[in-house]
Amino acid sequence: MHLYKTALVLGLASSGEAAARLLLAEGTQVSVMDGGDSEILRRRAMALQSLGAEVCLGAGALPGGDYEIAIVSPGIPAASNTVKAVMDRGIPVVSELELGWSRCACRVLAISGSNGKSTLVKLCAEALVQAGRQAAIAGNYGPPVSAVVSERHALDWLVLEVSSFQLEAVQAFRPDVGVLLNVTPNHLDRHGDMQTYRRMKSRLFARMMPTDTGVTDLNILPEIRALAGSPNRWITAGVYPAADFFYQSGAIHNALTRERIELRGTVFDNEIMGLTAAAAAAALSACGVAGRCLAMAARAFQPLPHRMQDVGAVRGIHFVDDSKATNLAALMAALCMIPRPIRLIAGGLPKRESYEPARKLLAEKVAGVYLIGQAAEAMAAAWRGTAPCVISGTLARAVAEAGRQAVRDDTILLSPGCASFDQFRNFEERSECFISAIRTLSQEKDGR
Repeated sequence: MHLYKTALVLGLASSGEAAARLLLAEGTQVSVMDGGDSEILRRRAMALQSLGAEVCLGAGALPGGDYEIAIVSPGIPAASNTVKAVMDRGIPVVSELELGWSRCACRVLAISGSNGKSTLVKLCAEALVQAGRQAAIAGNYGPPVSAVVSERHALDWLVLEVSSFQLEAVQAFRPDVGVLLNVTPNHLDRHGDMQTYRRMKSRLFARMMPTDTGVTDLNILPEIRALAGSPNRWITAGVYPAADFFYQSGAIHNALTRERIELRGTVFDNEIMGLTAAAAAAALSACGVAGRCLAMAARAFQPLPHRMQDVGAVRGIHFVDDSKATNLAALMAALCMIPRPIRLIAGGLPKRESYEPARKLLAEKVAGVYLIGQAAEAMAAAWRGTAPCVISGTLARAVAEAGRQAVRDDTILLSPGCASFDQFRNFEERSECFISAIRTLSQEKDGR
């Protein structure tokens, strides 16, 4: 572990604040800059200043001075002018993820992917606990890594959710077990193209050693292994018997030991969630955890909010909140998981991906599409001729229009396939708006 005399922290969101606090506790002279200036940022700035940090909000240029290291928050792209200016001054740049990891005293299971990361992180952490291990969650889901390691709890495993944004600025990051669940089009508005996006994801494995283990879907293994270029051991997961761990007929099958892990009656008993459970089984095997611990964790598992969450029914019309579905692959997975006729609410801030791949599913399963946000017109054009598309504009109007046209046993599904930032602060606020609109619809129907 290298201790720094001086450090520059770029960004004062939660990860930047956690990095600054960790460095200050180590005796580092810390400067923090953020281009924003809001009430919450001012509160954070005051707290850090009281600990001895220099903080500049509304910053348009780098502060003067020499710094041994710059810690970048995931919200700041590696290609930004700010990061380029830091690098032009010869200051090494690493992500907050790497700073926290470098202070970690336990083994690390790191999980990435385009969809399903948080569910996989939660399932693995709970299975580790079932096995009697001390485990904590951090990263993109959960508190920042720097915040968890600062608490210095005695842990056996730290289970990290790792995003492509965090992987942009890693140099030495090396988990003991790394999992790449899937790679589908996502964040192309930031990464530019799929090749760059895949390269970012493969950095999860780039520093691994022969004693480490990488887990990924069998279909993408050749490309990811070539991009990573690491000598670690590989285990594959999937929904087909060629994988080392695969989901089939209500169970995970371990092709290496012939063990069967029963999943019937759990939320993982389908091909979409079954793939997640197969990846968990593969990862946990590398962690030395028996399959029975995964089975116990799966039976007790409580799904995360805003991910295919049943939020009730109004006069026989069902409502499902999948606001966390921020790309097309997640939207398509949601459509596959619902057996009833679907009225889909989609749209939001585009991520530069094509909407064409959803056409077949829409034609098979969807009775109507209600489109919101900036992507509405493009989605309507891509999906013309599959299912009736209504440009609703706002989420409240989409719920109202879907509710008027829905019949008993229909499901009104919010699965936007887009980011939320054109109309909402985040996907959680989008969910809150959805729930509020359902309440309004319920009151209107009761008043008839």
